[in-house]
Amino acid sequence: MAPKGTGRDADKVHRIDRTAEYDDFIKKLAAFHENRGTSFEPEPRLPVTGGHVNVDLLKLYRAVIERGGYDELCSKQKAWGQLATELGMFADDNKSMGQLSFQLKQDFYRYLGAYWIHDQYKKEPPPKEILESQSCATKFGPILTRTLESFELATGKRPGSETPVKEDRPAESTPISGNRASGRLREAPAQRIPFQPETGPSRATRHSSSQHSVSQPHGSHGSHNSHTPTGQHGQHHHGSQRHDPLHIVQAQQAALRGASSAYTPPNSDLASRLSEAIEPRGPMTVALRPVNTPGNNPVEFAKRQRQLRLAAAGIPEIVPGRPAVPGTGSDGPNIYTRCLQSLRSGIQAEQAFALHHLVKISFERGDKFKFESFLGLAEGLIEKALEIASLFYHVDWQIDYAGTDDTTDNAVLDGVNGTDDILDRIQKLDSKPVLDYLQTAEFLDRFTRITESVLTIRNMVMLQENAIYMAEVYPLKDLLCIILHLPSLEMLVEIKHFALDIAEQLTPWLVLKSEDPLYQSLLGQLGSTDRGTILTALRAISRISMNLDATNKLQKVPVLVLQNIMNWLLLNDEELMDACLDFLYQYTAVVPNVESLLRSVDMERAIPHLVRLLAHGAKRVKEDLILEAERKLNASESVAALPLDLQEKLGGTDEPQRCFHWLQSLFEEDSESHITQIAIWQAYQASFGGQSRNTLSAADFIRNVSHVFTNARAQIIRGPGEAQRFIIEGIRARTLPLDYETKEEYAICQWAIGEAPSAKKCGSFFPGGEKLWHHILTAHLDQSTGEDGKFENKDLEASCRWADCRKYPTATRTKLAELTRHLKTHVNSSNKRGLTDGVEVSAKRQKRSYIVPAKTMSVTWEQTLITRDERNPQIIRAAGIPLSAVLVLRNIARNVVKTESQELLLKREEAGGETGGWNEKLFRPVMTRLFEVMTENTAMSDYIASLLQLVQQDI
Repeated sequence: MAPKGTGRDADKVHRIDRTAEYDDFIKKLAAFHENRGTSFEPEPRLPVTGGHVNVDLLKLYRAVIERGGYDELCSKQKAWGQLATELGMFADDNKSMGQLSFQLKQDFYRYLGAYWIHDQYKKEPPPKEILESQSCATKFGPILTRTLESFELATGKRPGSETPVKEDRPAESTPISGNRASGRLREAPAQRIPFQPETGPSRATRHSSSQHSVSQPHGSHGSHNSHTPTGQHGQHHHGSQRHDPLHIVQAQQAALRGASSAYTPPNSDLASRLSEAIEPRGPMTVALRPVNTPGNNPVEFAKRQRQLRLAAAGIPEIVPGRPAVPGTGSDGPNIYTRCLQSLRSGIQAEQAFALHHLVKISFERGDKFKFESFLGLAEGLIEKALEIASLFYHVDWQIDYAGTDDTTDNAVLDGVNGTDDILDRIQKLDSKPVLDYLQTAEFLDRFTRITESVLTIRNMVMLQENAIYMAEVYPLKDLLCIILHLPSLEMLVEIKHFALDIAEQLTPWLVLKSEDPLYQSLLGQLGSTDRGTILTALRAISRISMNLDATNKLQKVPVLVLQNIMNWLLLNDEELMDACLDFLYQYTAVVPNVESLLRSVDMERAIPHLVRLLAHGAKRVKEDLILEAERKLNASESVAALPLDLQEKLGGTDEPQRCFHWLQSLFEEDSESHITQIAIWQAYQASFGGQSRNTLSAADFIRNVSHVFTNARAQIIRGPGEAQRFIIEGIRARTLPLDYETKEEYAICQWAIGEAPSAKKCGSFFPGGEKLWHHILTAHLDQSTGEDGKFENKDLEASCRWADCRKYPTATRTKLAELTRHLKTHVNSSNKRGLTDGVEVSAKRQKRSYIVPAKTMSVTWEQTLITRDERNPQIIRAAGIPLSAVLVLRNIARNVVKTESQELLLKREEAGGETGGWNEKLFRPVMTRLFEVMTENTAMSDYIASLLQLVQQDI
């Protein structure tokens, strides 16, 4: 918590910087204290000005190290106070600063002292018994050099012991000076030892008895008067004590205390060790109570005697009556009843108390606080709120619940049926001169209590049960009209907003006609320049009789209001647009209102804007639809023939490099496939067996396969009822050869040679589409190039015999250029290198040839705001501004054909030779957009379809 009222810079106030470094430091400290067995508080609190702060131990640790360490800081005066100020910890006076600096020093000593020694000096810190267990205020020397020996010398005792051990007691021959003895009088008395009888002979000698009698009063100083068994020592000791006045005083004090409690055995070495475990029992507290006796309470005994005499005579005793104390046996009213009675009392102090608590109760317990449970609460709040008029007008509103209908007094409101002429009465009021920014204290107190009463009503009607209840309380409607017609002062903005909030909650349960004062008051608010006022008023008007069976007709809306609503739709304000569209949806549902709208607004410009709102907030959604799933080709034992150009390259290559390139060109890895060893060996022999160069042996060849493909391995398999098969697992033959240098697949010619059905495919391989295309023209179409190396674009009769092509099934006369364009479509996209206009396509990473990619189709559509159906989440429905806009358009298209303007327009068009009505005029320019939205927006398609049906009936 930052210090309050200090005036200091807020950035200098001490705060914890919770960085990663801080968290790591705290974890180290916690682990260190856990291993050490000491307590640790990661964020100790210190008192500062205005409250407390949590100490950042990392900042404290660094600051102390920068100043030389703990011991160096303790050697300077006020150093800890200066450190606290630099860290952002402040105090108002010297006393508070002293306490703050001491606690800061104590926090470092307790939580960081041992860690400082371990971290900075790499030493083992002192034990916790002489460090953390001691206060930092003790002067036991610097903690960096503190040891057990130095601690014992400073304290005279070992750590953890409360009394000196036997070795610490001075010897009996040690002389005791008067100063030292007098100094020991100021020390704490020695621990008392319970009485233990002597175990020697029952008859004591003269020396022992005399010694016992003298040493007994000196039991408290037994450490200085050790008992000796010889008489000489005893006599000498006795003589020395007799002449010492200090021992005489001590003996007299011990005699007063009692011999048994101060007795110390003369020789603790000879005493029984069983008494060491015995501790004296503490004093027992006995509860005492007085007992009445004739001596200490004669009045009580006289009363008893009188009662006995009356009882013997048979006369009943007369018990004097005592008046009952008011409130006895009753807990008093609860806070709800207390507030209600205080509100209705009329006492200003009681009303202030009641309204203060009613605001809190209505806000915190709004779901439980109901008007019907507290009769008179609604009337009391309304009566208090009506006092607002007396602050600004010369009037004192009163409510008549008798129903006398007295119209002579304009200050009396009808509490049974409502005041129909309340607006006229407000217009006749005589206003008071009230300044907006300067009022008296009495005025402000009354205004605050009135505002609290309106706020309480507003909080309570947020509960639906209270809104239904207050909808039948007619004085509340009059109150709302009075508040909404108060002067335009800034001090009244808040209470007017409260009134509009109340109206918004009440109107769904009200049936308001066009002449109703509340309806007229809400329409009047639409001329305001306050956005909040306009929003709340629009929502209140749109919700009139929403929860009732009656229809909200919204008649007699001023032309200026309709024009403002159309202008507000042009603003980039979603909340305001939504409120305007809700109003228009309710307004256009009635035919006369559509007639008024046509006369007040240029609908030919408004309709395109409403159509534009059909795509409000729309986004393009793209989805890839899978037509055919990805599939994998089956492995084959047949190996493709080595292309001629590769065979020429590999013909001059030595083994085993030639074998490596051959395998890379005709095979590829596949963990789920295999090929028999005999098939791959035969393919190798067919490629190079007839050449003069020696080929590899079968064993070396199989071994080289594993070198080229790391996952390939030779295996022997046997199926059920089959013979052994020698295979190479992890590879498969390629469907098309691969250039081992460029990593590009060869193109295969699938031109049919011969007549069907015995026609065979050409099957030649070519590196790239250009050579394949050149091969088709020269070898299969008998075309030749000219002197410039190009083919002549001439007419020829030819058919396309590429695989299953049906473009030119029979010989057709066509241009060579047109035919070649068709032939290029048969070349795979990966084999079109060389067919571009002089642009070299870079070789891409080759995919696995045995994987046939999935066939997909991309679908793009337009999506606006949607919502899920509650009963079936799979069904999506339109929502938001686009839905409101299409509903308004549908209302206009349905009702505009029923207006008088429709008939007048049809008559004018018939005279001019044109056909169509208002739907033709309004919706014909936007038909294309409506069809587009219906096609692309699936959530809006049903609504647009119904709109188009209404429009096309007229078109």
